[in-house]
Order: sequence, then C-alpha cells, then structure tokens
Amino acid sequence: MGRIIAIDYGTKRTGLAVTDPLRIIANVLDTVETKQLEKYLADYFSKNDVDIIVVGKPSQMNGQPSETMRYIEPLVGRLRHAYPQKQVVLYDERFTSVMAHRTMLESGIGKMARRDKALVDRISATIILQSYMDSAEYNSLR
Repeated sequence: MGRIIAIDYGTKRTGLAVTDPLRIIANVLDTVETKQLEKYLADYFSKNDVDIIVVGKPSQMNGQPSETMRYIEPLVGRLRHAYPQKQVVLYDERFTSVMAHRTMLESGIGKMARRDKALVDRISATIILQSYMDSAEYNSLR
C-alpha cells in the first residue's frame, strides 16, 4: 500500500501533504513553485511509493468551479497520463484556506508566521488530505 499525496494548487505556489506509509496520518510535505510542481512530483514518486494523488478542487460558494479549475483540469490530465498506475482524485477544497488560518491561530503560531503564504498552502494541503481520508469516498475503497 502506497502513500496518498495531496495537492493544494495555486498559480504561484502549490502546497503538498502526504500520508505516512500506513495511511494513518496526514503530514505537511512542502510548498513548491507551481512551475516546478510536476518535476518535484516526478522526483518524489521516484523515491516514494504513492498510490493516490488528491488534487484540491476549488469551487465557488454556489458549487460552480472556480477560475483556478482552468489550470487544474489540464494538470489532472497530465498526471493521469504520466502516472496511469496511480489514482488521481479531485476533492473539494472549499474553506481550506480559512481552516488553515484558524488552525494556525489556535495552535499559537505568531502573527508574522501566519502571513507566510507558503505555510498556509502546506496546511491547506494537509487539511485537504485529512478531509479526503475521512471521507466516505476514500473509506469505500478500503
């Protein structure tokens, strides 16, 4: 059983999170420049066993896809083509940035650190991953 990796895609930076090998805990992995994302993933996949790639699906409050989906859909297509043996899943990411800021506040992270957008991206990816792991969709696969 391989790990699960989550991607919180942004046009400038992308947050990444990954499970432990037993898929028990979602952990912060990294924040990478989006233009380096696919190279980073190729390198990571060459060194780590990953079975599922969860990509945050940004939606507006009314459920319609957000503007960022025009970048995410081609990425998902490229990932599915490059890694046909891995399952690529789009998973709702609404409110993850708000939840990341709240998590940072509740954990006592200082004001300056909370301004670190890369940290917010990593925490958002971790929230996406944990939400996916808690979902009925994932648990029906187990």
